Amino acid sequence: MTTLSRRRLLQTGAAAVPAIALGARPARAASFSLPVTGVVPSSMAGFDQAMQKYVTEREIGCAQLAVAKNGKILLARGYGSYTRTTSEGRVFARVQPTSLFRIASLSKNITGAAIARLAQDGKLSLTAPVASLLGLSADADPRLAQVTVTRLLQHLGGWDRAVSPDQLWADHTIAASLGISLPVDHADIMKWSTARKLDYDPGTKYAYSNYGYMLLGRIIEKVSGMSYEAYVKQKLLAPAGITRMKLGRSLMTETGMSEVTYTSKLTNKTVLDDSGTVVPYPYGGFNMPNQDANGGWLASAVDMVKWGFVFDKAGTVLNSTSLSRIFAKPEIGMNSGGSWYGFGWSVRNNNVGTLNTWHTGSMPGTFSFFARIQNGVSYCAIFNRREETGSPDFDSIDPILGQATGTVTTWPTTDLTPKYF
Repeated sequence: MTTLSRRRLLQTGAAAVPAIALGARPARAASFSLPVTGVVPSSMAGFDQAMQKYVTEREIGCAQLAVAKNGKILLARGYGSYTRTTSEGRVFARVQPTSLFRIASLSKNITGAAIARLAQDGKLSLTAPVASLLGLSADADPRLAQVTVTRLLQHLGGWDRAVSPDQLWADHTIAASLGISLPVDHADIMKWSTARKLDYDPGTKYAYSNYGYMLLGRIIEKVSGMSYEAYVKQKLLAPAGITRMKLGRSLMTETGMSEVTYTSKLTNKTVLDDSGTVVPYPYGGFNMPNQDANGGWLASAVDMVKWGFVFDKAGTVLNSTSLSRIFAKPEIGMNSGGSWYGFGWSVRNNNVGTLNTWHTGSMPGTFSFFARIQNGVSYCAIFNRREETGSPDFDSIDPILGQATGTVTTWPTTDLTPKYF
């Protein structure tokens, strides 16, 4: 769902991000209309101009941007519009700063925080073997016994989607192998995966694993005695003052007006039944509820930057020990670029003695980016489509927002957080 290897790794914050001219590409459609909502202080106009150009170049229908500094939301913007069919007909809506988007793998730092909270409360050991916690058999591969909670969190669990299928996107293969009907659920995915050998020795290399984070969701449920969604809402989001976020559903008919619609040129055979119907990929081409702990959350950009405040300092959600664990280097150390993967965050040192942390999210119909950089600045951008064949590079949002940060000479003082509670 997320490819980190192509990302520019926020080496030292805005000042050191490679400059990319905001006028590098011509607009793709002169007639492309872009309604906007929300608040943009004049001193932060560079952010808005960059986003409008980025969205227009890619003809993105729905997007959001939120920017914060030192615990205050300073910019909140919605871009574009969408229509949704309801019982009363087709309804038109402009994207608001509070509209909900699928955030894909930005969900991983939420799951990482939930695991850290369980450990903080003395309910879970981070060194516990996952097979024992979930009752998984290691008969197919004894190395499964070496997979710990921490190794799942840091993508060191032994599954490599460059070698074997990504279990969260192999519904048809799993159903056929198990001789069952679609849709498959978490238990089916675990049964199929556990019967297969690992791709490498756990703890020896980094390989991004959506399945590993799906397993973390099941651990949260097993240890807490609550559903994954209920635990996160009660123990993490509510204390942080976040009320809108929820897990997403697969079909447009299952969503409300506050959630944008998603766009993709791609189609897939539905994974929700055995009909073989070819559907738009974002709506039934994958099973959204199965993504939950891996990539299933709905949020707005303002929700995400507010969520990011939880990691700024110890508080009611996470204590200092938990924060240290979340951003600690893994047993394999840093990669060749000087960054590492923590509990749902990519991490690196910056040149002011603090950490830059970030993540991207990507699935058909969604691209998202969230970064916390030096000097207390954070920003989140979310879009209702992702890069596909023939479209401009979506990863360029990273240096573009970094460059926009450098255009702010005076940061505003008005806190928008109460406006978007």
